[in-house]
Amino acid sequence: MKRYVPFLLIALILILAVLAGSSYLARVNKAAERQPLQEITVYTTLPAENASVLGAAYEKQKLVRIRFVPLDQTNLLEKLGSQVKDKEKDGAAMILADEATLAKASASGCLVPYLSQEGDQVPEEFRQGQGYWTGVWYDPVVFCFNQDYLKTLHEVPDNWNAISRMPEARIGVTDFLAADAASNLFCSMIAQFGDQAAYRIWADIHPKVVQYAHYLSNPVRQAGMGEVDIAIAVESEALRYMHGGYPLHIVYPADGTAAIVTGTGIVAGQDAKNVQLAQNFADWLLTDDAQLALQQQEMFFVPTNPGIMAYKAFAGKNLMLFSQRPDFTPEQRKQFLDTWLKEIRFK
Repeated sequence: MKRYVPFLLIALILILAVLAGSSYLARVNKAAERQPLQEITVYTTLPAENASVLGAAYEKQKLVRIRFVPLDQTNLLEKLGSQVKDKEKDGAAMILADEATLAKASASGCLVPYLSQEGDQVPEEFRQGQGYWTGVWYDPVVFCFNQDYLKTLHEVPDNWNAISRMPEARIGVTDFLAADAASNLFCSMIAQFGDQAAYRIWADIHPKVVQYAHYLSNPVRQAGMGEVDIAIAVESEALRYMHGGYPLHIVYPADGTAAIVTGTGIVAGQDAKNVQLAQNFADWLLTDDAQLALQQQEMFFVPTNPGIMAYKAFAGKNLMLFSQRPDFTPEQRKQFLDTWLKEIRFK
């Protein structure tokens, strides 16, 4: 028995060493998770819940913390302009924002160009030619039908004029003054069809509108509950309710539609370390990993990168977007909306 004692002691020591090593590695990993090695600040116009999903997924994968600062367009551009003017090195390294905000930030000299293999796959319509900003996903406006109502139709209306001429249809839509996606749709239709044609379409739709909603989700919910027959809504909300089991069917406008494009821009004046971290995050947002993180939380946007699996899985990836951009001044937009209010909404 005595001759086995040394072997038992050695085995015990080895077991204890393995356990101690495993415990140490676990503590190191937990510490790394609690305190990522690096951090950057990103100004964003995204809703806080979208930003937090992306930040959490990226931190878990890359051990880099993204400190998102949600801002509206006006405040984002003001903070960004002040930062670049004062040459702040510890400000935002990147912005993740809608196309209009990105375009204004680029025009004011607040962004620097960045070209990468991932970004080069993005179609030109979703990025600035010199690389000052690159779209990562977009959210188009679609026709969302209640399935029971759809079964009563002999022919499915698939364009704006056809929708406007539906004789007995009940329609749900978000108020143009309540959400950027709604006002962008209206102004995009003016750019694409001309103001008189766009006013006529909405004058025909107006009597069929059951309620002008305050939120983008409400028209889709109404269609799912049978309170309206057709919702004019962003695809992300339609897909979210469909995944929740609501009886809905998406039809993509054959004559084109508007979309909110979300993209990235690298902020001017940052040190090399922050620039590299921002570029890495910008490239990650163009991957399946970013889309998976969003979709796991029922956030569905069309990727701009056609090389990833998430893009290929979208049924409406080949939908037609309007060819004309609504490049109107704030004053012109206000005038269009005022005309809609006076001549259609409250006439």
